[in-house]
Amino acid sequence: MKTDWLWWILFLPLIGSALGGLIHWASLRARRRDPQALGPAPLAALCACLAIGASFVLSVNGFMANLAGPALESSTWAWIDGGSVTFDISLVLDRLASVMTLVITGVGLLIHIYAAGYMSGDPGYAKFFAFLNLFVFAMLLLVLSSSLLGLFVGWEGVGLCSYLLIGFWYEKGWPAEAAQKAFVVNRIGDAFFLLGSFVLVQTFGTLDLSDIGASVADQLTNPETASRLGLAALLLFGGACGKSAQAPLFVWLPDAMAGPTPVSALIHAATMVTAGVYLVVRLCPLFAAEPAVLFTIGTVGAVTAFIAGSTAIAKRDLKGVLAYSTVSQLGYMFLALGSGAFASAIFHLVTHAFFKALLFLGAGSVIHGMHEEQDMHKMGGLRRHMPRTFITFTAGAAALSGLPALSGFFSKDEILAHTFAHGGAYYALWAIGILTAAMTAYYSWRMVALTFFGAERFDKDKVHPHESPPLMTVPLMVLALLAIAGGILGLPPVFHLPHLLGDWLEPVIAPAQAILAQHAGGHLPHLSHRVEWLLLGLGSLLALAFAHRGFHRHRAGTDGDQRFHATRPGLAAFLSNAWGIDGAYYRYIVQPLKLLAFIVSAVIDAFAIDGLVNALGSGARGLGTRLRRISDGTIANYGLWMGAGAVLLAFFWMWVTR
Repeated sequence: MKTDWLWWILFLPLIGSALGGLIHWASLRARRRDPQALGPAPLAALCACLAIGASFVLSVNGFMANLAGPALESSTWAWIDGGSVTFDISLVLDRLASVMTLVITGVGLLIHIYAAGYMSGDPGYAKFFAFLNLFVFAMLLLVLSSSLLGLFVGWEGVGLCSYLLIGFWYEKGWPAEAAQKAFVVNRIGDAFFLLGSFVLVQTFGTLDLSDIGASVADQLTNPETASRLGLAALLLFGGACGKSAQAPLFVWLPDAMAGPTPVSALIHAATMVTAGVYLVVRLCPLFAAEPAVLFTIGTVGAVTAFIAGSTAIAKRDLKGVLAYSTVSQLGYMFLALGSGAFASAIFHLVTHAFFKALLFLGAGSVIHGMHEEQDMHKMGGLRRHMPRTFITFTAGAAALSGLPALSGFFSKDEILAHTFAHGGAYYALWAIGILTAAMTAYYSWRMVALTFFGAERFDKDKVHPHESPPLMTVPLMVLALLAIAGGILGLPPVFHLPHLLGDWLEPVIAPAQAILAQHAGGHLPHLSHRVEWLLLGLGSLLALAFAHRGFHRHRAGTDGDQRFHATRPGLAAFLSNAWGIDGAYYRYIVQPLKLLAFIVSAVIDAFAIDGLVNALGSGARGLGTRLRRISDGTIANYGLWMGAGAVLLAFFWMWVTR
């Protein structure tokens, strides 16, 4: 069904961004007259929230339309005419896109409301909301585009906006460096994305997402093109690794903490890092065409989850723990994709958006109340000072750790069950996933204990913890409810209740499921109810046991961390440095490139290129000086040169005529 109001879902945040830019310009003019004047800056938050709120309402309307009928599509515009290949631009809101738009605009709206209080008093208040709305616009373009080309424009847009928002406080120095790092690392993934797109154009003659998905089954019967499908899938997965922070390209995401906390919540929960997961699910028939590619995706996801989860155990920075937790949970999503559980990946994406947005915003509330302190070793006992933040943050930690009946429990255990059902080499991936789940429960409750329990370890003369205003705590309460109840979207089969999200996404993933069933000999692997109950029981036992261990080991204070660093200093340093991966990049890639750049600048540029140009200039200047001496204005000199010229002409004439 075609309808053009879909463009308003996309352009309302863009209009809000433009208004924010104008308000920022007006605020700068007002500040030139009076440095203390706020000007119209407070209006920027209102415009931004209204824009994304209206976009959310339209997204709900689109969801209801999908509930009652087929996917919605806007009018198609011809964009690029390449002769034999043409590229059109249109928007499509199907069942997958409707889930994504609800997450982006719904969670994004709560983050905008929170940011209105968190960023209060910042000189760049209006500019911040302009960037925030632009970020949402780019992400909506990514998920609503009908073609891979439009998706790539949104893909690059979120990369640009992440650069602007991570480096928002660029005057501090290190946020600017973190923004550059995120931008450069993502360009590596984007190069793979482009190469994969070129292979798809060569294979299918189009970049239309629905046409590609519908043609994969036919291409599998052609030996000449079947081999290209795996190559295209691997290259696109390389792009997804950059945007969704998978090994070895995850190093930019922890540094993204340099931006304001609402930015961290938006990047980690509702927008940018989910782009890679969305890409794989959107093109799930392509990825299902080659089982080896799926196993590679699952392996990378499991390894990423384990590395990041183990790193979070040793981190002291509150936002740092959450950052590596995000990387780890993204690894879980890719483990689900590698197991062919595309609906499970989206399920975990949705629940993760709820509890991770809650945790980041809760961390921002703690940092706000602690006067910008982020070191958990300098906190403690904050539950008495921030009761609403404490309750909501604890709910988010419980969901993240996978405690029974909460959203994270159902989505995480569903991924592990699908992985276990595949058997064979997937048993190893399942074991890594189980270990990561145990570590997640441990560091989640370690974080709660160090922050909110034990003795107060801050300087009471300088730091006076206080609860955040309602503008910041109300979004926390809404997200806490979603984090607790979100599991209802995907209850296990043993409960004999509908899997709401799985049933909703069935039309989108059915072609991929058919291809997977064909590879598996006609039917997909599944578990008996007895095995499902055993896995649920094991997941519950591990979550409760390691949550208890993490909480009670650190409830009294920092003694647990100090013992770990004292008894195993090497392991503690190894984990704190994220397995040395970031350091290895710096030693073996960044420093050699800097040395090469210095050599090019000092030797080739300064000596060869500049030397040649300077030598030509000096030669011309010297020749001009000599010629100037000839023209000194004396008759004797002119006569001498004329006579010499006449003699030369005479000799030349004699030589020619002899």
